[in-house]
Amino acid sequence: MRIFVFIIILLSIMSNTIVVAQDFAKSLYESHETYKEKTITKRRFGYQTLVSIIEKLKSVPLFEVSTGTKSTQGRDIFLVKFGKGKTKVLLWSQMHGDEATATMALADIFNFFQKKDKFDPLRKELLEKCTFYVVPMLNPDGAEAWTRYTALGIDMNRDALALVTPEGTLLKHLQQSLKPEFGFNLHDMERRYSAGETGNLATISFLATAFNKAQDINPVRKKSMQVIAGMNRALQQFIPNSVGKWPSDFEPRAFGDNIQKWGTTLILIESGGYKGDPEKQHIRKLNFVAILTGLESIANKTYQKEDIRTYDSLPVNHKSIFDIIIRNVTIKKSGAVFKSDIAINRYENPVTGKDYFTTRSSIEELGDLSIFFGTEEINGIDLELVTEKEVSRGMKADLQLVKNGVVIYTIKNGTIEK
Repeated sequence: MRIFVFIIILLSIMSNTIVVAQDFAKSLYESHETYKEKTITKRRFGYQTLVSIIEKLKSVPLFEVSTGTKSTQGRDIFLVKFGKGKTKVLLWSQMHGDEATATMALADIFNFFQKKDKFDPLRKELLEKCTFYVVPMLNPDGAEAWTRYTALGIDMNRDALALVTPEGTLLKHLQQSLKPEFGFNLHDMERRYSAGETGNLATISFLATAFNKAQDINPVRKKSMQVIAGMNRALQQFIPNSVGKWPSDFEPRAFGDNIQKWGTTLILIESGGYKGDPEKQHIRKLNFVAILTGLESIANKTYQKEDIRTYDSLPVNHKSIFDIIIRNVTIKKSGAVFKSDIAINRYENPVTGKDYFTTRSSIEELGDLSIFFGTEEINGIDLELVTEKEVSRGMKADLQLVKNGVVIYTIKNGTIEK
């Protein structure tokens, strides 16, 4: 009987903890606009915008700003330290220069810590229990060129062993010298990944990186899974069934895998796609919520109550989605008339020196696409495809869909006009 009562009490405590955490996440989500860094409105914002933000932080007593090192092209790689607690947390973003979503969220988090409002108890707890070390833009040369790679042409996330790049050398030095208990490795991924074999875009994906080929779970990696479990629960309120898990194959050259191996609990966050959010401003908000939720669970150690089976149950990322699928449209080609599905993807072309993109689109697949999904779909059962040239894979997807000689849809640069 006593055991039964104890179990009931324990379940009640856990249930209450979950409700409180969800309410906390919702409150952060609804308040994000208050902390949003207004100088950043697009994800390709460049190094100088970050410099301006960092310069402002230098005048705030809360923050200790230093230069960790210089990039190959001589740009400062900034380290922002704040808090005075025992638990050390290292966060870094944009090791790949064209992956800036979390960098925007970190700028918002810097603003969050400067405010005084209803979240003051949270700030007090975080700053007293943790010390944070943040590298908001680890690869400034890549950010300026809007490329994955460093100025040496090297993917620094494959430089954890060779340490050819100054960026990689810095990251290992920080891990080895600071010995943080937790690390947040912040990335973007290709936006068309799905959460499992579904039509749900994997808007946010997590990974508790493997530290060996066998993908064993030791106490260090287990904590990654537990922190992620809580972050996932928070996000499910806003993007149900759109949180995925990156495959955990061991990559012996990667920083995430090695940092986990070196003893820092590593939480990897990947920002994917969300319909109608090409500049990832909504995903920026989700990063803001997820990171602060994770940090709160670290500060008060509530992550320890999480079951790693929650992490295990996350759907693995899959390639199931195209930007547009037209179903069962009539096509005339090579003298034949037939019904087919058509998949179209939209691609971004960065404009040198600008913060915007031009777009192009192309036909990716023809045929039976019944096992795939489109972020947007058109039922073409009564429609005929009209193009300047015979339709083929790889061709520019400027199309018209016609019914009885009347244009019903126009598709240009991956945009559907009705």
